[in-house]
Amino acid sequence: MNWTAGREGVTIALESLRANKVRASLTILGIVIGVATVMTMAAAISGFRGSVMSSLESIGPKNFIVARFDQTTLQLGDGNGKPPWDGKPAITFSEAQMLAELPSIRSVSSSAGTNGKAKAGSRTIPGVQIGGQSADWPEYSQGDFVQGRNYLPLDEARSNSVAVLSLGLAEALFPGGNAVGREVRLAGQPFRVVGVYKVKDNIFASSADNTAYVPTTTAIKRLGADPDWMSLLVVPATDATQAQAMDEVTSALRISRGLRPGEENNFALMRQEAFGELFDRITGVFFLVMLVLAGIGLIVGGVGVVGIMMISVTERTREIGVRKALGATPREILWQFLVESMTVTLVGGVIGLLIAMGFAGLITALTPVPASIPLWAVGASLLVAAIGGMGFGLYPAFKAARLDPVDALRYE
Repeated sequence: MNWTAGREGVTIALESLRANKVRASLTILGIVIGVATVMTMAAAISGFRGSVMSSLESIGPKNFIVARFDQTTLQLGDGNGKPPWDGKPAITFSEAQMLAELPSIRSVSSSAGTNGKAKAGSRTIPGVQIGGQSADWPEYSQGDFVQGRNYLPLDEARSNSVAVLSLGLAEALFPGGNAVGREVRLAGQPFRVVGVYKVKDNIFASSADNTAYVPTTTAIKRLGADPDWMSLLVVPATDATQAQAMDEVTSALRISRGLRPGEENNFALMRQEAFGELFDRITGVFFLVMLVLAGIGLIVGGVGVVGIMMISVTERTREIGVRKALGATPREILWQFLVESMTVTLVGGVIGLLIAMGFAGLITALTPVPASIPLWAVGASLLVAAIGGMGFGLYPAFKAARLDPVDALRYE
């Protein structure tokens, strides 16, 4: 490898870009778009993933959910027209009580939600999430009561019409006043507000801030929540690991449901990490699509690189002849033009990175997603740009290296 020829190649490439700005801009436009697209997506996905994982971690790394079926599998059926919950009985209140008595379990909260309008006086808020939760739900959530208190187990036992409002919903329904003790209608039914809850800041806080919490039995009895889709939010005991708690829960449910050894579970236990893995699978599909689109941009840019390098070879035919007459080998000529081609694509890659950094800054400033380009993505993008430049520059470089010095010297 001739480093002098390499330096000359970089210098000539930069001079060519500077002398032919319009042509150079059109040449590297596809590369700039491709790199900027991939890097912006990488920044957004990386930031969003970090926020999601942080939010899941804040809920409690040991906590898990017991449900009728695994909701993290991304399947609507088994291929025979049967939904994934077919043949699996619903979770019951008696099972929740049984699991709460296990040594490795700290608390179990039943959950059966619905949605509807919230109304107080002349103010109506549509699309409110109504979370039917038993009284232990704050142990599974992250936040604080800013007004009043939580409802009591007795409210759950009697299906009382009491509610805890999220801070955002309380401020929307009762601006500037205390919501505790006031009446609110949820899905048309009257409820007495006993508390206001502020969710800890996280990426999902905005959606959780439009929520009303009511006893699970009340949600089922008065608001039409479907008990067939009830799930359990489980918090393991402090001195128990997640694995121990999940093993105990699995054993207890299998025994209570009369499952024999070898039979599959007709229920599902979902860890917090499983939701993160589901997020990775979903975003992976989008990222793959963006890679394909970015690849198209790189190919378009690569065609432009071939064109500009072919023009460069034609314009410098006589120079190539002089260099060969002075002793330059075909390998040195080949390397010089390859370096020029890689320089062109690297310039496009760097510009694309700078644009992506700008978009990442905008995403961070305008959204709750802390978008940032991972270091591996920076290195990968520049490497791909360099390798692409080498690939697209091979034909022009071989053509330059194979020129006959006599014919080249005669070229006008």
